[in-house]
Amino acid sequence: MLMEIEKKKTEEENPFLLKFTKPYLFEGETYEEIDLSALENLNAADMIEIQKTMTRQKAFEAVPEISLQYACIAASRMTGKPIEFFTMLPAKDAMKLKNIVSNFIVGED
Repeated sequence: MLMEIEKKKTEEENPFLLKFTKPYLFEGETYEEIDLSALENLNAADMIEIQKTMTRQKAFEAVPEISLQYACIAASRMTGKPIEFFTMLPAKDAMKLKNIVSNFIVGED
């Protein structure tokens, strides 16, 4: 019980912690979660480069910052993980990722 309370507190303290719905296997390594706190270092130049990447990939979104593709590229750029780490996530985890990234970018303080 105490362990669950501490776990919940840690998740509440770090809104950038993406907990996977089940262990995620990528390139022979299993992940339970990934910390996306590096998003706090995202700057305008990063955002421009992400949009350029999307344009090269012929992805045109009305509001790119809230798209799944933008979230995957941003997470890859900020964590140093290959883009495939994020594009191969199961659907539920991919949507959690999108929500973390888009809430950070367009959410109000």
